[in-house]
Amino acid sequence: MFNILVVDDEPLICKGLSNLLASSGLNIDHIYTANSGFEALDCIRMEEIDLLVTDIQMGAMSGIDLMQHAKLAKPWVQTIVISAHETFQYAQMAVRLGAKDYLIKPLNSEQFLDSVRNVLLKMGKPSPELDIFMSGINESFRLEEPLPEYSKLLNELLIEPEGVLCDAERLQKLDNLKLQGPYFSVLKIKVPLDGMNQEKHYTLRDRRLLCYAALNIAKELMDQEWNSTAFYAEDEEITIIIQWDEKSYEDSSASQINRLDILGRSLHFNIQKYLHLNAVIGISQILKGLSFMAVLNRQASKAILWNNEHNDHYVFYYGDFNWNSYTTDPSVEELHTRSNLIVEKAREYIDENYAQKGLTIHEVAKKNHVSPNYLSYLFKKNTGYNLWEYVIKLRMEESRVMILNTDLRRYEIAERVGYESPEHFSKIFKKYYGISPSELKK
Repeated sequence: MFNILVVDDEPLICKGLSNLLASSGLNIDHIYTANSGFEALDCIRMEEIDLLVTDIQMGAMSGIDLMQHAKLAKPWVQTIVISAHETFQYAQMAVRLGAKDYLIKPLNSEQFLDSVRNVLLKMGKPSPELDIFMSGINESFRLEEPLPEYSKLLNELLIEPEGVLCDAERLQKLDNLKLQGPYFSVLKIKVPLDGMNQEKHYTLRDRRLLCYAALNIAKELMDQEWNSTAFYAEDEEITIIIQWDEKSYEDSSASQINRLDILGRSLHFNIQKYLHLNAVIGISQILKGLSFMAVLNRQASKAILWNNEHNDHYVFYYGDFNWNSYTTDPSVEELHTRSNLIVEKAREYIDENYAQKGLTIHEVAKKNHVSPNYLSYLFKKNTGYNLWEYVIKLRMEESRVMILNTDLRRYEIAERVGYESPEHFSKIFKKYYGISPSELKK
């Protein structure tokens, strides 16, 4: 059963699409509606949403902005975009963010339900290669080495790029892969096949098949919206080289880093979902030029090593650890001190700005110069609160004080604690306290 969130600033459209979905016979558990991007984002943070159906133009937060923030919160949420404008730029941005369809208003009911049906059918379905693994190992099944003639060359490029780039024969072979960049990042996937399950022993063939399945999950995700090359590295690792040309990199580097963070979490989520393995993902920074491949490779490998210190966390971005601040590799104590400082500053910022409309985890992370993923992990680990749960806690406690001790109207209280509509405020308040603001007042 799936949960769907329908978002449109026109309530009648929300109601119409909600009724259409409810009577469709599709495998739907719950249908949520929201009339703004901020309201929708709260729903995504607080509920288990599988599919987001959103309008593009919605005032303060557009559908594109909502998709970006939704991906940061829960990368696995799928999206269908609806719009009154058949604009190529909007469609291109939506597809780049992973939208499964782009539908033009006025919507055709059959077309809309077909689109939703197609997305839901693909959810939870592993690729054919994974079906083979999960139904039992077929001895006649033959593993295919990805890029067999290039894997050795690519691994050499990651270790000693100058040796490859100065060799005319190997450079010609490398040109066939179209690694033109000029911007590159390296992502590594460590598939943990030792010590993860003491009751299960993986044969050599099992291990190879699991790595093969993990590689296919990665390729399926990468092929949707990334220009990338995936191949096997040593020690049962999978390496992915991601590249951007000048035009596709025109967004800020911070935006691309957020996309890499989302990709890493999607990879971990899907490998865990289909293979029941907590793969560790290491993500390098983004640098310009093939000559920096060895640097990027070391960064991704170093990022993975921090799973030894944070063994309940699985996606690591090299830049989160602020290596440039240290002349030598920092000690565990130094990193622990920095982690505490990050959480302390984040908490101070939230305490001062929780009533700000449109406050996002991305904004808090940016102030601390870390990825939203890493900040969320540290905040929960150090405080016991999910970061957004902490924001809601402050808003609800402040609003309760105002309800009990002032004559402020509901819309005034909603405004003062950061909600753009009194209806949305009341919905959050009742979910938090179990009674509505008016019931508490009485």
